[in-house]
Amino acid sequence: MTFSERLHAIRTGFERPFWVANISELFERLSYYAAFASLARYLHETLNFRVEQASSLTGLFGGLVWFLAVFGGTIADRLGFRRSLSLAYLILSFSYFLLGSLGAPWLAPVRNAMPLGVLVTMVLMLPALGVALVKPCVVGTTARASKENVRSIGYSIYYTLVNIGGAAGPYVASWVHQRMSVENVFRVAALSVFAMFFAVLILFKEPHGLGETQTASFAQAMKNFATVISNPRFMMFLLIFSGYWVVYWQEFIILPLYIHDYINPKANTELLLVTGPLTVIGLQMLVSFLTQRIPALRAITLGTLLSGLAWLILIAHPTIPMAVLTLFAVSLGEITQSPRYYEYISRLAPPGQQGTYMGFAFLPIGIGSLLGGKLGGKLMHHFGEVTHQSERIWWVVTAVGVATAALLWIYDKSIRPASAASVE
Repeated sequence: MTFSERLHAIRTGFERPFWVANISELFERLSYYAAFASLARYLHETLNFRVEQASSLTGLFGGLVWFLAVFGGTIADRLGFRRSLSLAYLILSFSYFLLGSLGAPWLAPVRNAMPLGVLVTMVLMLPALGVALVKPCVVGTTARASKENVRSIGYSIYYTLVNIGGAAGPYVASWVHQRMSVENVFRVAALSVFAMFFAVLILFKEPHGLGETQTASFAQAMKNFATVISNPRFMMFLLIFSGYWVVYWQEFIILPLYIHDYINPKANTELLLVTGPLTVIGLQMLVSFLTQRIPALRAITLGTLLSGLAWLILIAHPTIPMAVLTLFAVSLGEITQSPRYYEYISRLAPPGQQGTYMGFAFLPIGIGSLLGGKLGGKLMHHFGEVTHQSERIWWVVTAVGVATAALLWIYDKSIRPASAASVE
């Protein structure tokens, strides 16, 4: 197929719901990562949470969505994509606005009625409900509103827009925080998804294409959950791999606090977090090409090791440029393992259960964020505030990454299912 033919296929191969859903996903990711980039410092410096509690709450924000996403497709199937997307963006707009208003005078009666930690925990759980609905709707729309000959391109467009949103989010957070108060980061995030609420209502039409698949009922989803957790080898792999995400999420959970407290209090911590998504956008295809001949589990292990060892750069020279280089190295590990991880999960699944198993591939991301929040907070408190040996924080993070890679290597050699081994 010539370039002009391919271009024509792209122009005619996608229905309008595809573009509406995927562009709305860009703004959803922008809002999510804008909020995530500012959250730890907002909780610690503005709402005066102790560093341990601020880190745990940040981990909760990053982790809960990946647990709820397991059941999000069931809800989306029952409501329809148009209703689900509009509801999701309405929930998100309200959630981010409420998050940025936690210290506002008009919310004082609520703050006085309960402990602030309880209130913040409740508010941080709300965005997860919205995001858990958005993802299955956008992925499902991509399948239904794409012709067969361009469907793979459709998913590439989806992945690219997600990363553009991931890069734009910290940049927007930086721009707003530098010119206004940090509370306005969350209000801008709310405006972004509120605009998508109207975009979906006005422009989105329920897609019914050849890519339509039947989502399981809630009862079936619970049965699928039981099926997965009854597979000890698969669950062991997921639990081991959670260590990767414990390491990765520290760039959002404690790195902004660390840079502000121990490197430069005037540093633009939100802008630094643009490094990762830009690296993914620029180098994903190249790294995938260079590592395509490496067996999947070995690529996962290599990526985990790279992301773990990356923090040694910050240990060697704790400066802003070295923090950027550290984030770049962490992202190299991410793009080494990420595509091969989903490939490997599909191989672990028994015949006919690929969909069920792929639905649980996100669990390590959530587990890693929740555990990473707890661990990061304890490290910041002990080594930063108690012993005043802040560089040791990253020795522990590195040790978690290396230990995870070692456990993956052991799993590769002695535990992994024969079905996965035979494919590799």
